[in-house]
Amino acid sequence: MVIIRSDGKLMAWSESGCTNQWLIGLDECLKRINTMTEDAKQKAGLDVKIPLKGLGLSLSGGDETASQIQLKEGLSKNYPNAAESILVASDTFGSLATGLSNGGVVMIAGTGSNCQLINPDESTHRCGGWGHLLGDEASAYWIGQKAIKLYFDHEDNLIPCAYDTTFVRDAMLKYFKIKTRGEILDHFYAKFEKAFIAGFCKEIAQEPKDALVCHIFKEAGKIMALHIIAVTPKMDKVLLNGKGGLHIVCVGSVFKSWSLLQPGFMEVLKEQGSQLGIKEVTLISLKTSGAVGAASLSAKAIKHSLHIDYAANSDVIFNSQV
Repeated sequence: MVIIRSDGKLMAWSESGCTNQWLIGLDECLKRINTMTEDAKQKAGLDVKIPLKGLGLSLSGGDETASQIQLKEGLSKNYPNAAESILVASDTFGSLATGLSNGGVVMIAGTGSNCQLINPDESTHRCGGWGHLLGDEASAYWIGQKAIKLYFDHEDNLIPCAYDTTFVRDAMLKYFKIKTRGEILDHFYAKFEKAFIAGFCKEIAQEPKDALVCHIFKEAGKIMALHIIAVTPKMDKVLLNGKGGLHIVCVGSVFKSWSLLQPGFMEVLKEQGSQLGIKEVTLISLKTSGAVGAASLSAKAIKHSLHIDYAANSDVIFNSQV
């Protein structure tokens, strides 16, 4: 969380753990948000009893209207000193408002994944964001689970793997601190922890020359591109024709392995993107938290425009003609 003064000056930051109500429950989510708010107020030298003018909540798990209403009403009722005005949106909205001024696409690939188009007129279209049981393609969880699944299928002789599975097997045993593959069932069922399984993605990414690792990340890159393709028909053409072409805000640790994702990503864009008018893509990563964009959106909701230095908030990680 960040508190930004009306003139655009950043006054204070605070942090917390997970704020996804679907993972920790609504009550705990509200409690953590309020704790962060009070912490930031204190660091900014503000009275915690005086509500902020606007509070922007850009949260994982905040996509659906019903959940947004629950969060907004719950916070207002239980913590009335938090803010006078509350805006709730998914985590994609804050990220885009941090890096781009007039719309674009956000691709999140961290523990989970999501893709959000936001047009200049604020109309939106989403692809993904349905969690690990129904989606999360190209996320760290998906990559880690896929690597393990490919190894299991190969060992079972169900679907023989075209690549050597030795590295993935050894990395799995080491990361999960197990001696046999059967022991991993505890981590996927009785003691399931999505973020921990997602951490296996980082483990295998440390061997970028392994053929199976390259294959898995290439597949992840392809699916990322398919997310972009999925939202393009709903896209305002102005987003395709500006300098640098289509701008995509990339959020999440999976993008640290962009060199492994790029081959699959560009393969799909070249095959399908040009037919939809995608001539050029520019991928940017944020240098600051999406909380900045969330604050900007909350100010906009109360008819105030915050000065945001978009160029200072991001770096270009990739640009290419399609």
